[in-house]
Amino acid sequence: MTKWHEATADQKARGLQWYATAHEFAAEIAAGETHKVAGVLAALSANKSWAENCRLARKAFTEGRASGHVRDAITKANRIMEGTDPSEVLTMHLKTGAFYLCIADPENPDAVVIDRHAHDIAVREIYGQRDRGLGAVGRYNVLADCYRAAARDIGEVPSKVQAVTWVAHIERSR
Repeated sequence: MTKWHEATADQKARGLQWYATAHEFAAEIAAGETHKVAGVLAALSANKSWAENCRLARKAFTEGRASGHVRDAITKANRIMEGTDPSEVLTMHLKTGAFYLCIADPENPDAVVIDRHAHDIAVREIYGQRDRGLGAVGRYNVLADCYRAAARDIGEVPSKVQAVTWVAHIERSR
């Protein structure tokens, strides 16, 4: 809640539109198969900037095969591109699954992405290179529930609260 209230009007505006903009990007790449691009974006998202993530997804759909990432991410992206439902490929109870859901449906009332930034916002401490334990479903879910509770208080969907606080967090030193 503190980070939400610290966000500038511009940061709130950009954060509130973040997943809708990502959804529009996905729709542009694969006409009629937005969920497929959302899945590929999620599969290729680990340790990549959003710009690089978009570049890799666009390249994958242009060339018909994913590349430019670790083998696991490429394999998942290619399976999705071949027609496997993203929910069968991605870890739906952790970050990549939530990222897929938020891009596929920016108004999803439950999905929330807990990445390293969302974690640090929630615990009010920057962990740097320390392990955040986000591979543990219980820890992930506790943090996701914190965002859901904040979203209820604010009157927004959890993904928008996460995106606004993420924008404010990454721009904190600018």
